[in-house]
Amino acid sequence: MKSVYDISVREELCARIAHLTETSRPQWGKMNVSQMIKHCILWNEMALGKTEYRQVFIGRLFGKMALRSMIKDERPVRRNMGTLPELIVSDSGGDIEFLKKHWMTTIKEYGHLPNDYKFVHTFFGKVDRQQTGLLAYKHTDHHLRQFGA
Repeated sequence: MKSVYDISVREELCARIAHLTETSRPQWGKMNVSQMIKHCILWNEMALGKTEYRQVFIGRLFGKMALRSMIKDERPVRRNMGTLPELIVSDSGGDIEFLKKHWMTTIKEYGHLPNDYKFVHTFFGKVDRQQTGLLAYKHTDHHLRQFGA
């Protein structure tokens, strides 16, 4: 399965990000391209341990089961899946080229995480390094597919 810990996967994702433009339109969902990029930056900052959020109660009940289901195979994340309230972006503007570079920087940072890395996802709970790599790929791929990249 693809993981952001594989340098060729990170390069592939960055090449896909580079294809986004201000005129990129979503094939599903409510976000515009700027909001999507900002959302993905926020998600990566959470996964990289730069920001922390508390796990929601429902996640404590079903998070581990949902995590296993999410990363068990190559299937992409389904369309119109909900997002974490903390990662909803209402600001719809911004310099797309700057935002893309920032997003690519966060993608490249996964290559520097230690082998014992863990973080707490607000729904899934404690996520180890391997799971983080798979989730980060699936999340990024989902939003790039959303915008045809």
